[in-house]
Formats: sequence, C-alpha cells, structure tokens
Amino acid sequence: MRDIELQPTAAAHWHALVCEAEQKAQRELGEDVQSYLVFLLQRFLSKPEIASRVLALDYLTGLLSTGHQQHDKLRDVGDICLLFAGLYPQRARHRRVSVNYYVDLGIGAYQQLHSAASHSLGRLYAQLSEHFVPAMDVLQTMRDLGADEPALDPLTAFELWENTDSQRARDTLTEISSGTLVRPDGRQHH
Repeated sequence: MRDIELQPTAAAHWHALVCEAEQKAQRELGEDVQSYLVFLLQRFLSKPEIASRVLALDYLTGLLSTGHQQHDKLRDVGDICLLFAGLYPQRARHRRVSVNYYVDLGIGAYQQLHSAASHSLGRLYAQLSEHFVPAMDVLQTMRDLGADEPALDPLTAFELWENTDSQRARDTLTEISSGTLVRPDGRQHH
C-alpha cells in the first residue's frame, strides 16, 4: 500500500492524484481536461446512484431535449461514461456490454455538446471528446495506484486496445505477455 499525501482541500487532493496518474500513464491531458477531471471526480464520486442509470436512455432523452436540460443530460452521460470506463471498467461486463460501449457513448455525448454549446464551452467538449481515451487511461492508472489488482482484466484490455488504441490497455497486455500484439485483422501493433 502506498502512502497518501493529504492535501488542504478535496480539489487539491484530486488534482494531485490526477497529476500523478497522468505522469505515470505518460499521458498529457492539457490543463482544461485535467481540471475538468478534477471537478468531475468531486461531483460524482459521492453519488452512488449513478450506478443505476440507464445511460442509453439518458442519451436519447438528452438528444430529444433542448436548452439547459439537453446540456445537463448529455454532460452527465459523457461524464458517467468517462467514470465507468476509467474507474469501473469491470462494471461493463456485469452489465453485459463492452467497455467500448461507454467509450463510444461518452464520446458521442461530448461531440453532441460540442455542436450545441457556445464557443468556449464547445471547445472544452471538443477536447473531452478528442481526449476521452487518454482521460480514461489516466483514470485507470489513478485507480491502479496502490491497488492489488489492475483495473483491466486481459480480455477488457484487449478489447480496449483493439477498438480505441488505449495506451493503458496496451501496457496492461504487455505486462502479462511477452508476445507481440497482433490485431485480428493481422496488423501488428507495437
């Protein structure tokens, strides 16, 4: 178990964890995405009710809504998908879906927000859409800090690597095997 350095505020604590995971994952998210992750962690991790949400229905409701309701629904879908894919990827298997479901749904929600939001907010959602997989990798790395078991099992790691080019998934696969990664279509990937 690793030592945890306490910070003066919850935001400072989350920021330190995100920065540490970002460095360990060798992923640079940029200040906007990094800050968004910190506030996302603060906003949702004390809300266990997010586990019972039917995200596809929330996404559809968001698409059919307008104004603030559309923004809030789609933002929540993107955010919860990012949390599930990053911190709780094993939940996908329990729900009989692939982690890629959360990745695709989350990216789609952020892309919809990018199209509908004002310029500055739209730019943030574009960054979240473009950096969804690296942000997921950072969250998975953060979850693995001091953990006994990795966030990704081999099958989930392979699916994520194959479909999203997740660096964290690739690293997980290379840690458990000395073989060369080959995609089912025959392309080698190093």
